[in-house]
Amino acid sequence: MTLPRASTRYLFFTGKGGVGKTSLSCATGLALAEAGRRVLIVSTDPASNLDEVLGTELGQTPTAIAGAPGLYALNIDPEAAAAAYRERMVGPYRGILPAAAIQSMEEQFSGACTVEIAAFDEFSKLLGEPAATAGFDHVIFDTAPTGHTLRLLTLPSAWSEFISSSTGGASCLGPLAGLQQQKALYAATVERLADPQATTVILVSRAETAALREAERTRGELAELGIRNQVLAINGLFADTDTDDAIAAAMSQRGAKALAAMPAALRELPATTIPFLPAGTVGLDALRVMAQPERMAAPTTAEPAALPQVALGLGAMVDDIARSGHGVVMTMGKGGVGKTTAAAAIALALAQRGHKVTLSTTDPAAHLSTTLAEAVPGLSLARIDPAREVADYSAEVMARAGQGLDAAARAMLEEDLRSPCTEEIAVFRAFARTVDQGKDGFVVLDTAPTGHTILLLDAAEAYHREVSRTQGEMPEAVRQLLPRLRDPAFTHVLIVTLPEATPVHEAERLQADLARAGITPYGWVVNQSLLASGTHHPLLAQRAHHELPFIRRVSQDLAARFALLPWLAEAPVGVEGLRQVL
Repeated sequence: MTLPRASTRYLFFTGKGGVGKTSLSCATGLALAEAGRRVLIVSTDPASNLDEVLGTELGQTPTAIAGAPGLYALNIDPEAAAAAYRERMVGPYRGILPAAAIQSMEEQFSGACTVEIAAFDEFSKLLGEPAATAGFDHVIFDTAPTGHTLRLLTLPSAWSEFISSSTGGASCLGPLAGLQQQKALYAATVERLADPQATTVILVSRAETAALREAERTRGELAELGIRNQVLAINGLFADTDTDDAIAAAMSQRGAKALAAMPAALRELPATTIPFLPAGTVGLDALRVMAQPERMAAPTTAEPAALPQVALGLGAMVDDIARSGHGVVMTMGKGGVGKTTAAAAIALALAQRGHKVTLSTTDPAAHLSTTLAEAVPGLSLARIDPAREVADYSAEVMARAGQGLDAAARAMLEEDLRSPCTEEIAVFRAFARTVDQGKDGFVVLDTAPTGHTILLLDAAEAYHREVSRTQGEMPEAVRQLLPRLRDPAFTHVLIVTLPEATPVHEAERLQADLARAGITPYGWVVNQSLLASGTHHPLLAQRAHHELPFIRRVSQDLAARFALLPWLAEAPVGVEGLRQVL
């Protein structure tokens, strides 16, 4: 069996976006259920695709998985959790307090961090209250991409510290009494996360330098939180050293090189390897093959399918975008689909056409400097650093709103600014400031994975209420943000995906979410296509056949403009490497 050994009751699957956390957590849960265990799989990802992988429509309560006795799953829906949380906090006061007071309370609970704490409430119940999952032998958490996951895992300490240090009776989440009730639950959650007899964290990675770097960062940060019972799972390893196919040889060599350069501390962890599977990992049969690769059917052909008549490369899109002379380009999509590569290539091409370009990111796990690797005239790199933004924003509020306050009032304001909500406001201001730079040149934004990005965009209207609470001001860049994002002449949103079922379906949901926000995508990019690579290797050609329906779906039904990028034998890193995708 190639799956991670499940020796504890609680299992966390985490790692860089796109490494296969969901499929691996589902395959592990299915294997345990078929061994006679009762298993619950929980997704804490705002962009969960558990339903698709398991072939069963899920809700917020455990649902039996069709065709897999003993296996159950649920999704924690952040928005639904926030609605329930708001009503739990406000409901007892309806009919008691005046309507204006009730409206004020509801506004207090409308911010982005109410969504976060409400989702964490649901997570804490499952982990911190044994009775909540008493009917299951194992509880498996399919977590969000790494940046969000680390924030989720540090929330118990962050909120517990905020509750214990607060004296004013109210917070950005409303009355502190509501939070105090959760304090014991959060403490139990922290304790269970750090208990090696109860919890194992599986760091999922590909045999890729960036994914392994992210796994090492996660390992270290979790260890600092006291969570040391970690194992490593290398997913989708392709190895064929006896091939004359250039793509297959490059894939093998790149994987071997990345594993050889694995950080030492990561190498010391117990590890397991799941081989490359050519037929995808959606559905119970595919998940069973992950557990037992020997059940994989032999390839039926070594000839790739015919490539549809579609545009290869980003060159035509860049030419069109460049005509506007300035504005914002945003690459959006599921983690791990290649947003950073697309953003860096577009920024490079615009700079080489003589434009002033800023390449920036809102992704906490960004690797822009690694991807670009060298200085380019006219192109500058930037990153929204949450710690720096919080410090600057807090200092600004204290200097403006703290003037004339007595010592007690200043202490209350300082306390309010220590809330985790402050980070949401500070980062949002920086995001708006970055978009504002598109007035004078091009700003290319490599954005965070889908769920986080949508929460960031959704925060616009709640933002005003939050800054008003701390007597802040609404900068002009924030006032202009949503109109600019909705202006197709100013903002070009590119949805980046892979030619696979789950990434395409999630990108389709992203397009619908953007439409509800009044934002129309400029175009779609399907990245890392084996079909477009020209490979003739039997396994890779078989995977290429599976790409066809997804390429057709995007190019014919979903995209106003479309570009297909091949899987490249030479990694698209550095100026020369990035030119391959143009």
